[in-house]
Amino acid sequence: MTESKLISRADVEHVAKLAHLSFDEAETADCIEKLGSILEYMQELRKIDTAGVPPTTHVLNLENVFREDEVGETLPREQALANAPATAEGKFFRVPRII
Repeated sequence: MTESKLISRADVEHVAKLAHLSFDEAETADCIEKLGSILEYMQELRKIDTAGVPPTTHVLNLENVFREDEVGETLPREQALANAPATAEGKFFRVPRII
């Protein structure tokens, strides 16, 4: 069984209990190994100097593409309802009752 310096069997068992999971011995050992390697990698990342790097929330630059609402030409009601399977009073789409 592989033990990690950063996570113990008790840690894995505690987290599994909180998550309502049950692991056999092999799965517990596998979790210790995998979570330990993730935590070790995180320790490596902490060594990187990020002093001049601004925090980001997304890898791509995103810009807001909103525009002002402008009233424009719309479809005539008859044309909008032309392909509807059912209408009410020639003014509304008729849909099946849900409740």
